[in-house]
Amino acid sequence: MTKKGIDHYLDLFRAREKESGGSAPAWLARLRREAIDRFEALGFPTVRQEAWRFTDVSPIAREPFRPVDGYRPNGLDVPTIKGFTYPGLEGPRLVFVNGHFAADLSDLSMMGNLPDGVRVGSLARAIQEDPGSVEPYLTRQAGPLDSAKDQPFVALNSAFLGDGAFIHFPKGLTVSEPIHLLFLSVPAGATTVSHPRNLIVAEEGSRGLVIESYGGHGEGRYYTNAVTEVIAGSGAVIEHCKVQEEAPGAYHTAVLRVRQECDSSVVSHSISLGGALVRNDLNFLLGGRGVDCTLNGLYVVGGNQHVDHHTTVDHAEPNGTSRELYKGILDDTSQGVFHGKIIVRQDAQKTNARQTNKNLVLSEKAGINTQPSLEIYADDVKCTHGATIGQLDPLSLYYLRSRGITETDARTLLTYGFMDDVIGKIGCEPVRAHLECLLLTRIREASRIRSSP
Repeated sequence: MTKKGIDHYLDLFRAREKESGGSAPAWLARLRREAIDRFEALGFPTVRQEAWRFTDVSPIAREPFRPVDGYRPNGLDVPTIKGFTYPGLEGPRLVFVNGHFAADLSDLSMMGNLPDGVRVGSLARAIQEDPGSVEPYLTRQAGPLDSAKDQPFVALNSAFLGDGAFIHFPKGLTVSEPIHLLFLSVPAGATTVSHPRNLIVAEEGSRGLVIESYGGHGEGRYYTNAVTEVIAGSGAVIEHCKVQEEAPGAYHTAVLRVRQECDSSVVSHSISLGGALVRNDLNFLLGGRGVDCTLNGLYVVGGNQHVDHHTTVDHAEPNGTSRELYKGILDDTSQGVFHGKIIVRQDAQKTNARQTNKNLVLSEKAGINTQPSLEIYADDVKCTHGATIGQLDPLSLYYLRSRGITETDARTLLTYGFMDDVIGKIGCEPVRAHLECLLLTRIREASRIRSSP
């Protein structure tokens, strides 16, 4: 089964390579070839591998997903796109449909308000028109634990690397407008796959906010395999917010790879709400002195959903600070996985790292496997980690009920309060307001059903 799945992608790669007729730049063709060779060697991961012990990706391996050649709107128009945006959000919006840039659906009217030199656009176009701005960064910022060598889905994405977003913040510039990257999957006959690739380069002293959201339009099963790379130069300040609201039958694998230089600060928000099978890998390399990073995550799942988060924060230099808070709410028969690792290298003295995973399990059939871990090779550090799994506190429920609050409202308040300190940390108000409204509605409906006799 797994071998057959590999052969399917090898055949797709050969066909695409033949059709391109050598039109790709030599360096990109070489990158793709090395990636497909690596994917062939690795294959799809199995539950026999430690990093995938609780997540079975055989449904992805079995399905002959096919990429869509070229941009096809498939019924999408600007009014429909508004349903996937955030009211009140100002700034450029790049829309991608089945992995291809959709200029007619994007909103670039705010581009004129960006400081001179800021680049926001299609990665494929940047490779075609100005490859020198892309080649030095693409796939090259990874650290020793963050490479395609042991990440088959990164290799698969690189092999089919086509389009995505390219964002470049020049030295010393502040971009106050949030940049929204919207990735939509729509039915196109057979089951489809897209491999979005995003490259965010923040030069020394620059500041910016990027929102990366995923959704589906229409019926059908599809697969999204995304990779986002962030390079934060010395003193750069970047906030990255990913919101995954895929369709109920969708598969979603994603990797966020961040490399930080001296005194830079990166804040990551990862919100997972949709999809049938979801895996998120976040890898941070703190490669300079005085680096600061924050990882906030929330997964709210029900039904038969399965969501897996693996995070690695690699402190390679002294005086680094990292804070990590991931929370999960699981209902029905849903399953969650959290594996967080903090590494402190021998030279990374004066490191201050904290990692917390908290889970609220609302059903006897829901479950979570959590494993926070530390690898410390320095002796002058402050590092903590912990995990909790629990249910709604009966005493708190009783207290609220005794004050005249209905059981539905009491459950809603307690559940919402559990997740609010993650949502409340999102710096972009329109995104935060959207998630608050969406989750409050979802939680209230689940609480109403649970409270019914």
